[in-house]
Amino acid sequence: MDAPSRPDRMMRDLDWNLLRSFVVLAQSKSVTEAAHKLRLTQPSVSAALKRLEDRVGKRLIDRKPGHFQLTQAGEVLYREAMDIQGSILRLSTLMRDMTDEVTGHVRVSLASHVVCPLFDAVLAEHHAGHPRATLNIDVRSSSEAVDSVSGRLSSFAICLVNRRDPKLEYRRLYREFFGLFCGPPHPLFGRRGLTRADLAGHSAVSFDTDRLQDALKPVAVMRAEADMGELVVGTSSHLEEVRRMIIAGLGIGPLPLHVAKRDVDDGLMWQLPPYDQPPAIDVHVVWNPKATLNRAEQSLLDRLLARIEATPMEERTYR
Repeated sequence: MDAPSRPDRMMRDLDWNLLRSFVVLAQSKSVTEAAHKLRLTQPSVSAALKRLEDRVGKRLIDRKPGHFQLTQAGEVLYREAMDIQGSILRLSTLMRDMTDEVTGHVRVSLASHVVCPLFDAVLAEHHAGHPRATLNIDVRSSSEAVDSVSGRLSSFAICLVNRRDPKLEYRRLYREFFGLFCGPPHPLFGRRGLTRADLAGHSAVSFDTDRLQDALKPVAVMRAEADMGELVVGTSSHLEEVRRMIIAGLGIGPLPLHVAKRDVDDGLMWQLPPYDQPPAIDVHVVWNPKATLNRAEQSLLDRLLARIEATPMEERTYR
């Protein structure tokens, strides 16, 4: 009998538990952190990593004091392991019992600043048509939302997009515009006739993605043009917490204009310059075309995409 080829041998010998441990390691900053997440001892996690490296014949993580980073081989294995993990988690979808009534669970990953009447209307229609279908909405950072779709952990995501993954599909849901705001304790609150120069030197609060190389680059540019400097005293990936810090007076912060309008009308926030040509940010629906969706998931996604197609862009632009 011929000796098994290397791919056959790897398929036979590779243990999914090793891959699962590796996924957690790749998402951690150290073996200690991964061990805590896995509820295992540090030596057990280190031994699992060593066994996996022996199986694949490659070093997967460069690890030394103060340094913990995936190698090129580790990056490749992580992407494939995420795909395998998603397939395993969705086995129940493939084995579901088919009935005339649409049932099933939908898991949507949502960036926290998504305020979109169109999406709300689609949710209402979906529930009215399929009352036994269930829904879970996970609020995540945009990058985490995209990762959850890549790993087939979410039915689809609604979030900002920085770099497009060729394995995923994208559709623009709406466009929003950002402005700068301060809260009642701030010295600029209530002042009229302000210019960008008045913002110089004031501290800021913002989103984690408010960086020149990230999804909110136009917002970072707006801050830079106001000469506010580099003093960012608070950040969060959740809009609600950025709003909290603005209202508390920690600093000047960016928010979508249509989201902040109620707080401005209620006297909880004050809009600051620039008032003209605010930066535009597009929010997308992201889904994995290779994912096997249950009927509830497919119905909601199809309904959302159809509504986007039928709604002119100007009606999906919020100021």
